[in-house]
Amino acid sequence: MKKIIYLVLSVLFLSVIGCTNLSNTPTKKTEEFLKNYQTLDNSVLTDLNEVVDNDTTLNESQKTMYKDIMKKHYQNLTYEIKEETVDGDEAIVTVEISVTDFKRVLDEANNYLNNNKDEFNDESGNFSTVKFNEYKLNQLKDAKEKVRYTIELRLTRVNDMWTVDSLDEVTFDKINGIYNY
Repeated sequence: MKKIIYLVLSVLFLSVIGCTNLSNTPTKKTEEFLKNYQTLDNSVLTDLNEVVDNDTTLNESQKTMYKDIMKKHYQNLTYEIKEETVDGDEAIVTVEISVTDFKRVLDEANNYLNNNKDEFNDESGNFSTVKFNEYKLNQLKDAKEKVRYTIELRLTRVNDMWTVDSLDEVTFDKINGIYNY
């Protein structure tokens, strides 16, 4: 009976170790990283709040609206892992993502502004950033079109643990749907 218990405990121990190692691959860490966006992980929300709270062009209600737009955007992000390349303690995982095409929406809003400047004037006839921001946010809120991007996430293994490196500006813009394509 003791041999059976030792055998069961040994198998259980090995399967736990095996599962732990299976989740410590560049691909799994990339999936975890992107799922953090989809599930609105605390680290993603903290970064979003910091960026939006530091924006001096938006009033408080616009900041709240923008955060809600981005939360929806992150939750709707989809991805497909295409390739993993490992070279020692460095790896690159190539991913195709699909996100809301905010770049197109922002370009259209700026074109609309250029052709309809008077619409965004205040009571004194001066351009109102508040009015234009409201217009842009409403356009972003209603955005439906998606765009696909290929991103390469770089990872580094330290103490046998893979971690995603800091994002470059292009990758960050692609995840946020504002990449200038």
